[in-house]
Amino acid sequence: MARKAAPTGDIVKLKVTLAGLRPPVWRRLLIPADMTLGELHHVIQSAMGWEGGHLHDFDVGFARYGDPDNTDDVDDEAEVALGTLMRAGATRFRYTYDFGDDWVHQIVAEGMVPRTEGQRYPACIGGKRACPPEDSGGPYGLAQLMAVRADPSHPDHAEMAEWLEEDYDPEAFSVAEADARIDARFNGRTARR
Repeated sequence: MARKAAPTGDIVKLKVTLAGLRPPVWRRLLIPADMTLGELHHVIQSAMGWEGGHLHDFDVGFARYGDPDNTDDVDDEAEVALGTLMRAGATRFRYTYDFGDDWVHQIVAEGMVPRTEGQRYPACIGGKRACPPEDSGGPYGLAQLMAVRADPSHPDHAEMAEWLEEDYDPEAFSVAEADARIDARFNGRTARR
């Protein structure tokens, strides 16, 4: 997947926020308007730091989009562009990753911005806090894991601390690292901006 060179004005600024977490985990992205929802799925995966091993879908108004080869009752995400949805008035929609944990991402289109010479698209330009670990049970499960990890007297402390990994820091986030993951996915390498 090569990053697309979008014409001037055809860049959508999106804010993607994980629902149910306080403080919030979010990313701000610059996305070419002609990018499909299928491609946006890969951008979100890269920007958030998900591993991509679970099913997903997009809920846009009364329509549900996803990969019809893997998910029942969805329209094909590869056939609808972000700009098409925006022109139809869809400026807020949801992306759900992992139907067991139900990580719901609230997506808000913050507007169109002009293309910047030398900037690669898609791109991550902002964000806060680390992506939750895969298979951590959604917002409720993550809260339980963090509580057990913080309580050395809890009978499951050692097991949960090992599973969660001692180096997991919920406050950690690097825009540069998130953008490098996007760049690696869409250009096959990491590039400096």
